[in-house]
Amino acid sequence: MSFDITPTAAQHDLARRTHEFAEQVIRPVAADYDQRQEFPWPVLEEAAERGFYSPLFYRDLIGDPTGLSLPMFMEELFWGCAGIGLAVVMPALALSAIGQAASPEQMLQWAPECFGTPGDLKLAALAISEPEGGSDVRNLRTTARRDGSGPDADWIIDGHKMWIGNGGIANVHVVNAVVDQELGHKGQALFIVPGGTPGLDMVRKLDKMGCRASHTAELKLTGVRVPAGNLLGGQEKLEYKLARAREAVEGARHSGSATLGTFEQTRPMVAAQALGIARAALEYVTEYANRREAFGAPIIDNQGIAFPLADLATGLDAARLLTWRASWMAATGVPFERGEGSMSKLAASELAVRTTERAIQTMGGWGYVKDHPVEKWYRDAKLYTIFEGTSEIQRIVISNALGAADGKPPLHVDLEPTGGPLNRMFGRGTPARTQVGNTALSMKDRVPAPVMQMAMKVLRPPRK
Repeated sequence: MSFDITPTAAQHDLARRTHEFAEQVIRPVAADYDQRQEFPWPVLEEAAERGFYSPLFYRDLIGDPTGLSLPMFMEELFWGCAGIGLAVVMPALALSAIGQAASPEQMLQWAPECFGTPGDLKLAALAISEPEGGSDVRNLRTTARRDGSGPDADWIIDGHKMWIGNGGIANVHVVNAVVDQELGHKGQALFIVPGGTPGLDMVRKLDKMGCRASHTAELKLTGVRVPAGNLLGGQEKLEYKLARAREAVEGARHSGSATLGTFEQTRPMVAAQALGIARAALEYVTEYANRREAFGAPIIDNQGIAFPLADLATGLDAARLLTWRASWMAATGVPFERGEGSMSKLAASELAVRTTERAIQTMGGWGYVKDHPVEKWYRDAKLYTIFEGTSEIQRIVISNALGAADGKPPLHVDLEPTGGPLNRMFGRGTPARTQVGNTALSMKDRVPAPVMQMAMKVLRPPRK
């Protein structure tokens, strides 16, 4: 199995078109939407016209076998503005949860409702977090119960959700709820709650520090009634999952969770968003340091300015490589057994905070006022150490993975190699290759040069 980070022509074109969209459409209005905290409907319309706002687009991104299209798109989009970027991609989080839990028929029914079409846009929300739970999806208190015993019996949902992107204004809410209290987090399920359903109420739109162009809300669900068909995956699949969970012995094998799977799959995507903020700030402050003069020279000539920027540039590339690796793993089905998804988000999110803070520090008073965008990027970046699992949660995941993988080799050693039997028998460093090579070298003085050159070409190791 090979990990190739060489972007294809199609990926280059995607990155170019996304960057143009971010530069021409998003950046000119980013400060205004941030200040007014208004949802950027015109930007979403333009995104839809350019093909960036549809379920088919995200299906293509997720379906890329290299895994690189998704992080490349996210980085360029969020280079433009994180708040507007979240408004554009928020339905993709709900779509990811639907894709993991739903039946094919449900996917066909609800995926179009998450985005709509140009001129008739729609929104979707993934309603997981709760005031008491936060990043702890094992401690959710929203419940769902059957109103009757027949296969067509409705479900009644009661609960309280917090920090929900597009919450209350979405056409589709994907709501996580406990259906079996005794099983706790193993007894959860996902439901579709359409916007406007009686009992689904937006308590308030949250007044946020950053990413203010995106809509984030507190929701209450009081006796919300949804039909049986809105249980993602259906009753038969749920009963099978609950039966397996009941059979599981405490401390033994854990059954899967569509919610946990969603977080695992989306952490590299969130990491790429943080990379976009970090890169925007690094580019901006580098340009500023090249042009700003103090004591007769550009301030970037001062090592106190230049060295921190060099460290941040190194960290940016390192975090990008972690993110691309995690995205490749998600696309190819390589398990995150060593916390690779959490590593990418931890590295990228904390780098974004450090980079934006350094940008402000480098620009001094100019960085602290709204004349320049670095203070906005600083406010935006902080979100990324909090949502989709705080930095502390990522460290828990990684440290737990370290303990579970005790004694295992690193991923690049553990992966099944490509190249087949030829590589295993005659690849770099194998005994057979060494023996043949030594024999050929011992005959170099007795063999004509053209013959020796041909022999060396034959002995060249496989490229994979």
